[in-house]
Amino acid sequence: MANSGCGDCGDLEKDSFLYFAYGSNLLTKRIHLQNPSAQFCCVACLQDFKLDFGNPQGKQSPTWHGGIATILQSPGDEVWGVIWKMNKTNLNSLDEQEGVSSGIYVPIEVNVFVQEKKEITCRSYQMKDYVSVPPSPQYKTVICMGAEENGLPLEYQKKLKAIEPNDFKGKLSKEIEDMIQKGETETNH
Repeated sequence: MANSGCGDCGDLEKDSFLYFAYGSNLLTKRIHLQNPSAQFCCVACLQDFKLDFGNPQGKQSPTWHGGIATILQSPGDEVWGVIWKMNKTNLNSLDEQEGVSSGIYVPIEVNVFVQEKKEITCRSYQMKDYVSVPPSPQYKTVICMGAEENGLPLEYQKKLKAIEPNDFKGKLSKEIEDMIQKGETETNH
């Protein structure tokens, strides 16, 4: 169940890069929508950061209808996530998904820790200009599904499940609704 062993993260070819995901891209089906080359490497921990949710530039996400995940420096806290090994041909689609050109997120380099306290440098994304607001119930569900799928520590999964979502009751895009529905069906069997 827990994918803690660090696959082939260390064997990085010149045409690939490592991406640390902590939000909706924890879920394999979600990241593969626009980034089919993503291969699971391992679970990792970003120290001295905390997870937050917000509307970039104060504007609500038309995809998620609530706050979207970001990380901010916070001594003593930690954010758990997944390292994906990706082909550089997906760098533009990942940047596009993260809204880099419109200023939603900026790409950053983070040093995350994997088993045996080994440190790995990865690409990740951070919102610089945002207003803190809760996520939609669906967005929270996708993050929790990804955390469970990849065996993030149970204590951290409990923290994610305890996040209070907003009261959005509408529907998201069909592909995201299908993903949630399929994930919930799989966990109830």
